Amino acid sequence: MTRPSSLNQIRSSFLDYFAADGHEKVQSAPLVPQNDPTLLFVNAGMVPFKNVFTGQETRASKRATSAQKCVRAGGKH
Repeated sequence: MTRPSSLNQIRSSFLDYFAADGHEKVQSAPLVPQNDPTLLFVNAGMVPFKNVFTGQETRASKRATSAQKCVRAGGKH
């Protein structure tokens, strides 16, 4: 196996690893949430799954993998 040399290759290898194990690849959500007035921006990779956790949405697959864009700010939230 060759070592990935770019960030995009590393991200792709990560997603492909989990997809090969049956995880659904989920696209990164926008940094500014479209349908969630409780958030100003996405600060964690689990934000796109909020409706799944709260039971408002169901998905065909129980397992997912994604590389979510997010904003990290210094200090406490």
